[in-house]
Amino acid sequence: MKENECLPERLSKLMIGSLLLVGAVVLVLIGFTLLPLAGFILAIPVAALGIYFIKVHLNEKCEIDTKS
Repeated sequence: MKENECLPERLSKLMIGSLLLVGAVVLVLIGFTLLPLAGFILAIPVAALGIYFIKVHLNEKCEIDTKS
């Protein structure tokens, strides 16, 4: 298996997760300044989605085999 086959999947997973985490930070900042309750309530699920996308498993051919 070539390394290039899984690179787009790994990059997209990392980019989506990172953008969601940045969005959660922005919502927390909005929670401090403009909308105190709404910013924090919206930041929690967005942060959870960001962590989920970063930790989501790749398909079978792109998984790293740790059993050796």
